[in-house]
Amino acid sequence: MTNNLTCFKSYDIRGELNINFDGDICYRIGRAFASFLKAKKVIVGRDARESSTSLLDCICQGLMEEGVEVLDIGLAGTEEMYWATTQYRASGGIEVTASHNPINFNGLKLVKSGSKPLGGAELLSIKRLAEKNLFSPFQSLGTREDISAVSKEKYVAKVLSFVNPTSFKSFKIVINCGNGAAGPTFDAIASELSGVNSKLRFERINHEVDSSFPNGIPNPLLAENHYQNRKKVLETKADLGVAFDGDFDRCFFFDERGEFVPSQYVVGLLAEIFLIREPGATIVHDPRVIWNIQDIISNNNGVPVVSLTGHSFVKRAMRDHCAVYGGEISAHHYFKEFCYCDSGMIPWLLVIELMSNSGKSLSELVSVQRLKYPTSGELNFNIEQVDKTLRKVVAFYEPNCIQKDHFDGISLSFESWRLNIRRSNTESVVRVNIESRGDPDLINRKIEEIRTIMLS
Repeated sequence: MTNNLTCFKSYDIRGELNINFDGDICYRIGRAFASFLKAKKVIVGRDARESSTSLLDCICQGLMEEGVEVLDIGLAGTEEMYWATTQYRASGGIEVTASHNPINFNGLKLVKSGSKPLGGAELLSIKRLAEKNLFSPFQSLGTREDISAVSKEKYVAKVLSFVNPTSFKSFKIVINCGNGAAGPTFDAIASELSGVNSKLRFERINHEVDSSFPNGIPNPLLAENHYQNRKKVLETKADLGVAFDGDFDRCFFFDERGEFVPSQYVVGLLAEIFLIREPGATIVHDPRVIWNIQDIISNNNGVPVVSLTGHSFVKRAMRDHCAVYGGEISAHHYFKEFCYCDSGMIPWLLVIELMSNSGKSLSELVSVQRLKYPTSGELNFNIEQVDKTLRKVVAFYEPNCIQKDHFDGISLSFESWRLNIRRSNTESVVRVNIESRGDPDLINRKIEEIRTIMLS
């Protein structure tokens, strides 16, 4: 019997437990995924949520009833699944995770061979197969093998290949894993680092895996979650703070003053690192905030490519242009040598290496760009009539803009400031990003002006 699986979203699968997402749905998705891809071998992993273990079992049952060889990497980040899918030449990979969604949610992130994202039409085909639930009786049950130990060891070696750990100076670093999946993987990286360079000292907070998330759902992007990181950096006189989300495909930075570093400046730093390594390389970035990033790429003789927002678009653009690095202001960082996928563990290692080699603190590394191109951060407005509101904003500003495009949302550029305004794919929310040329007061005025226009 056909039913509508509302847990399928634009890029992944997410739903509320026992409402529109449960074990039976996961079993059906497992079978549909294997059937659509004609899969022989599939990598699976899970995050730290209490429901993830049983949901993964259901996924694996569905895969095995399609005759699949299942390689289970256990408790692991999404990026470990991405990497293992390529490393083990699997037909695809599935991570059970809801990342930073509320505790009563869970979901799936899916890739096909080569760790490539599934396109919208491909995800829709899997959805339809799972909805029909008309699978043939299995002829030969597949297998499930725990490869967590060997996979993590190889993954750690891959991550550390991006840097030269022997060059690291003596730093104290606050690490906040948010009681999510990052703790064990971080410890494996730290253990390997200590074998070649014992100069790094780590102050761990919220480190133990705890499915109840006693310190809140790990979402370091939210301003209300910044205080704990700031406090620990200042208390311990640390040189750097790093915080991960639940499945650690994103990491967030706090400088030695405990100040949150917006991710567009981190994108700029990482772009510069790779352009020094590979002069003339291509860098992909999203269109929400661009002046700082494009300035760095231009100054380092790189080639900028703007991509639509979203991991599947960035990864496609990177492959199309053979880009060495890609970054989004949401703190997703993508690397050509990491199967064109995003990683939350590679960026902090690169930043430590840059601090070591330059002799500069993180605040010093980003200070010039922060002064040249201050930004608003992404502002979200709950609006009932989204289309009408967008038309009002554009009508107000368009007559005086010097450049306009509809590439991703609407971008309006002026002599001294730039606006990107987009609608959410999933809710009645308008997302606004503003950047200026060295004028933070102008940004504050424009925020209030736009708020008045939208809410009037």
